[in-house]
Amino acid sequence: MVGFRKLMLVQVKLYIREPMSAFFTLLFGPSLLVLLGFIFGNNPDPMTGGMGYLDLSVPAYIAVIIGVVGLTAVPIPSATRREMGVLRRFSATPLRPLTYFVADVLAPFLVTLVGILLLCLVGTVVYRVRFDGNLFSLLAAVVLGSCAFFALGYALIGLLPGVRAVMLIGNVLLYLLMIFSGAVVPLEVMPETVRSISRFLPLTHLVALLRGLWFGKGWGDFLIETAVLVGMAIVGMLIMARTFRWE
Repeated sequence: MVGFRKLMLVQVKLYIREPMSAFFTLLFGPSLLVLLGFIFGNNPDPMTGGMGYLDLSVPAYIAVIIGVVGLTAVPIPSATRREMGVLRRFSATPLRPLTYFVADVLAPFLVTLVGILLLCLVGTVVYRVRFDGNLFSLLAAVVLGSCAFFALGYALIGLLPGVRAVMLIGNVLLYLLMIFSGAVVPLEVMPETVRSISRFLPLTHLVALLRGLWFGKGWGDFLIETAVLVGMAIVGMLIMARTFRWE
């Protein structure tokens, strides 16, 4: 446990010291919310079922933060450490591999929670964004979504040869998911073609789950979304277990 605590502290410090990871995890969501709030406000709109633009945006931006961390902030540093030989040194220490993996996942997850908290505070305090759900249900969805996207990030590390490939594929996937999933622009105002494509994207299911729970719906209304995210987490972990290399 002593080794785990020390490793966790080091991982959190390294994460926060990386400017890009720290910005997109902690400040990107609140900054985007403030910018769009200044442009669009949060007045109820009949096109979105009487919800304000920011009412729909906050749970969607929670999904964006999870996607950013899972597809970039988790895999890129680990792939960099592998390429620089740091992981090989870890594998030669008495530290158990599971201890390393838990710390490597838990550290960005804790910072992700802080970023989500900042986003929610800005939304509810500054723009009076509606929240009709249950905090524990929402937190469970955040944990599930994080497991799914973090597992996908680790799968990229195992499947791709180097850090440049991980960075390229991770960022391309992230931008495509953000554009076509309704995470940035609500699907309600998008063409039918985009809505059809979005049904096949995992971030769409996470956005739908978080929005539903945010507005007070139950898990029973999102069985498909839950199944997709659970399946994504399982498949990602299986790929990681079969393909991950220390060097």
